Amino acid sequence: MKRESLNPGQRTVLLLAFFFISQISLATAPEGIFQAGAAKIKITPETPIPMSGYGGRNDPFKGVREDIYARAVVVSDGMNKAAIISAEVIGFSHSFWEDCSQLITKETGIPAENIFLAAVHSHSGPVTSVYSKEVTPEITAYVKELKTNLAEATRAAVENLAPASIGAGKGECLMNINRRAPDGKGGIALGRNPYGPCDHEVGVVRIDDTSGKPIAVMVSWPCHGVVLGPKNKYITGDWPGSASRYLEEHFGDGIVVPMIIGASGDINPIYGPHIDYEITSSYSFGKEAIGEILGKETIRVFDEIHTISKGKISASQQEIFLPAKDQEGSFQQPESVRDNTLKVRLSALKIGGIILTGVSGEVFNEISVQMRKQSPYSHTFMVTHCNGSSGYLVTDEAYKIGGYEANSTRAKSGAEEGIINNLLEMINQL
Repeated sequence: MKRESLNPGQRTVLLLAFFFISQISLATAPEGIFQAGAAKIKITPETPIPMSGYGGRNDPFKGVREDIYARAVVVSDGMNKAAIISAEVIGFSHSFWEDCSQLITKETGIPAENIFLAAVHSHSGPVTSVYSKEVTPEITAYVKELKTNLAEATRAAVENLAPASIGAGKGECLMNINRRAPDGKGGIALGRNPYGPCDHEVGVVRIDDTSGKPIAVMVSWPCHGVVLGPKNKYITGDWPGSASRYLEEHFGDGIVVPMIIGASGDINPIYGPHIDYEITSSYSFGKEAIGEILGKETIRVFDEIHTISKGKISASQQEIFLPAKDQEGSFQQPESVRDNTLKVRLSALKIGGIILTGVSGEVFNEISVQMRKQSPYSHTFMVTHCNGSSGYLVTDEAYKIGGYEANSTRAKSGAEEGIINNLLEMINQL
């Protein structure tokens, strides 16, 4: 049979029709196609500098027991990208966040409101703020290098973007405990309180490639990184480093496993802080045990997660200003307080039906639990020490009772309501 050829005019009409049909199809598509990429980078200081987490640590660290890392996961729906970066350090100041987010945006094009820059709050890492200790050239150089490394890890994750499927699940790990213990005199002291509220939830976000092979696993669990205690003078990732390492070794093939620290302002590990570190031969016992137990629960949850390959990504960010105490003294977040208010940066990220909320502070676990209960999404996780540092953010009840955290917070009572209400509003607007 002879095939009739189209004349130029007919071909033009056909091409235009195909173009408009394609555009209508794209415009009305309810969901995008997920892509994801991950990377990690070593952030161990090459030159000894002071460590963070405890007062009196003015001398440089003595050595490195384990290298510490930053891990970045980037997700995309074809239109929007978002980055979640977790680093095995104490935290990031507001000015650090501003500098680093600008650098990440410049390197990757990801807007600042779509970036979650979070620390695991390890007390076994180097200082990360130039105002936290007497500033030396070595500290300044490390802080500058850290910003560059975080941007580099995020850029590498973008370069690794590939079609992916994403899902979430929840489990439980009982290796943490409320640390606000009765002192026998009607007050509250740092200790272990099995009667106090403690959030044991483990949140797991599974990210696979098209063959079902994991690209990354993000693990959310609330617990201070303080197993080794104040006498430790060696760099480690504490329990978060142990958990990431356990899971990366289990899954293999270059998988990246960032730890995301939940609302742990009043939660410690059941092991530590070890005040006798220097005379304890098995220094790694507690952190390795937590890493293994949390890792095994993560694997159990991971195996039950159903992933999807289509969805939308959206994010938002805002600063709220809480009334600040009329109090003088030395604080770790001096730049957070201005004009008698405490700045707190809140972030929200929606990946399909998964919600991550970020708070720039050390949040009490009850605040996160209440926020999650009111969220319309069952997989809602809080990321603390995220996008800045505002210090302790405690419940109204804790503010009345007192104790170390309530005395240390720069905010007056009201942080609980401010955080929960604003985050819920942000979630509903995504």
